[in-house]
Amino acid sequence: MAVAADPAAFDLSQFLRYGDRIVFGQACGEPTTLVEALIAQGRDIGGLSAFIATSFSGLFTPISADSFALSSMGAIGALRSMTKAGKLAVIPCHVSQIGPMIAGDIIGCDVAMVQVSPPDAAGNHSFGLIADHVQAAVAKARVVIAEVNEQVPFTYGELLPASQITCAVHVSRPPVEVPSASIGETDEAIARHAAVYIGDGSVIQTGVGAVPDAILRLLHDRRDLGVHSGMLGDGLVDLVEAGVVTNARKTIDTGVSINGALIGTSRLYRWAHRNPAMRMCSAAYTHDAAVLAQLERLVTINSAMEVDLTGQVNAEQSGATYIGGTGGQVDFVRAGARSPSGRSIIALPATAKGGKLSRIVPTLSGPVTTARSDVDVIVTEFGAAELKGQTLVERSRRLVAVAHPDFREQLDRAAHALRQRGY
Repeated sequence: MAVAADPAAFDLSQFLRYGDRIVFGQACGEPTTLVEALIAQGRDIGGLSAFIATSFSGLFTPISADSFALSSMGAIGALRSMTKAGKLAVIPCHVSQIGPMIAGDIIGCDVAMVQVSPPDAAGNHSFGLIADHVQAAVAKARVVIAEVNEQVPFTYGELLPASQITCAVHVSRPPVEVPSASIGETDEAIARHAAVYIGDGSVIQTGVGAVPDAILRLLHDRRDLGVHSGMLGDGLVDLVEAGVVTNARKTIDTGVSINGALIGTSRLYRWAHRNPAMRMCSAAYTHDAAVLAQLERLVTINSAMEVDLTGQVNAEQSGATYIGGTGGQVDFVRAGARSPSGRSIIALPATAKGGKLSRIVPTLSGPVTTARSDVDVIVTEFGAAELKGQTLVERSRRLVAVAHPDFREQLDRAAHALRQRGY
């Protein structure tokens, strides 16, 4: 039987020990009341460390989180301030591997802190807005502290029985929201080139942000689109309500949108509440290679910081600044590129810093997130470079063609040695 706690007088020292390792629910499933409690009380317990995959709450800052060590899979969302201050330990890993690493005690989890919905009639809670690795954390943890939030939607998928909760903290507060990004002319141009690859019956995977939202806006004339994604935003609701997303032609999970994280606003959350047309699944399903291999016409859309002239993708680091993460990119790039009649798209603006820097580059300034052997299509506002099956020399030509015109001459010069050698 779970212990019920008053959030105003919640004492973490009743449940946490010195040196405990904590795993938080992430993104819009972040248990903000529990995070606030850890920030306030962590120093008195001592020796604590915590893992959170992404955060948009703004609660983690170099000052607020100085009483425990914080790690993540990347500097995503509001975690960038932590990396700039040297206060975030980055674990490079694919989303599909976080759950197994928790299960294997590679990412330590003595305590799971999760946000859940109110229970159903059988006493089971929904994980609400996040499903990815929270189940693995709950299964591994000695202590499970659940923030039971009246404003979290009940979504279908694996449930959390009350019997598995050590302590339930009951609150009623708006979950973290991530408003839709402002879409500019460059985003719209990128979207026009990317949308060409999405036909009737395609199954789409996308993230959130200006470019994904711009792409979704261009799909209202499509029919019977399906969804299998690691995350979804408000743009999905528009396509469902317009009758575009039906999942009718999916080879598996017919009629159901599969998702791991809802990252959006209250509109998305209201739509998701007790909606049988969507199922929240852990990354063991959303990102699993064997599952993805069953999807035909899978079109995956991901982003990048920069791409070199051979097709190597950096989605993590710009020079000395870590501002992204590995995420689920590789899992989905490989799946889309291998799917029958599917495609894998890496979409990015051609320039950065107000046009001063090209994002098509001779040599990456950061790590290789996705290998050139996995890359299929690179899209910028200047077109689409189809790279799969192309020689290194031809790849360089196609990538120069989608770079900003101001940088094409110098990129051509940089590619000269490659073209002379052939590799």
